[in-house]
Amino acid sequence: MKIIIAPAKKMVVDTDTFNYEKLPYFMDETKSILDKMKQLSYKEAKKLWQCSDKLAEENYQRLQDLDLNKHLTPALIAFSGIQYQYMAPDLFTEPALDYVRKNLRILSGFYGILGPFDGVVPYRLEMQSRLKVSGFKNLYDFWGSKIYHALTVDSETIVNLSSEEYAKVITPYLLPEQKFVTVVFGSVVDGKLKTKATLAKMARGEMVRFMAENKLTKIKEIEQFNHPDWKFSKSNSTENRLVFVYQK
Repeated sequence: MKIIIAPAKKMVVDTDTFNYEKLPYFMDETKSILDKMKQLSYKEAKKLWQCSDKLAEENYQRLQDLDLNKHLTPALIAFSGIQYQYMAPDLFTEPALDYVRKNLRILSGFYGILGPFDGVVPYRLEMQSRLKVSGFKNLYDFWGSKIYHALTVDSETIVNLSSEEYAKVITPYLLPEQKFVTVVFGSVVDGKLKTKATLAKMARGEMVRFMAENKLTKIKEIEQFNHPDWKFSKSNSTENRLVFVYQK
């Protein structure tokens, strides 16, 4: 079983909590992306990032000085957005750390795919960003099937806890009989089930922790997610879609 999650925009440098274990798999590709990004003017970078002047200035300066081999932080700690805060990997037991080391993968527009203890540096680049690299019109075309093939070498089950933008780098390449199960966290709004981004990110992080602490190996076990704010909805779920409904 492989579990996929999205990265976070917010990142930190932390070389103390855990040691990184290896460099990311696609360092040559990441170097190509970095070289292209360093050629961008400030105006072009700000447009690519679609962020405030303050964030653009911070990230543009960081981009100029970025070195892929220095001050590396394990990916699981480097990403510090809401999902990762609620996952709380710094509190994982050793068995839980072993579980995510084997099963969890982080999808990334910049790095392609990351193991939890791959050493990374802070960057800002979303998968859907319109960056032309090596003759490809966007990052989806640039990465192609590479991320999928690095994720799984056979038809093992994939549990999708990522966003739609990131899942799109995997789904076109699934084998015919391969199970791809998306876990959905929704709220009932005007009688309809809708995903609220912040709540979903919180729940995804807590689901990773639940799976790691309990060392889940079967899809059916995910239904037992015992969180007071979320209840499994059998009526809304299908074989490839497990739905949890917010209870507050």
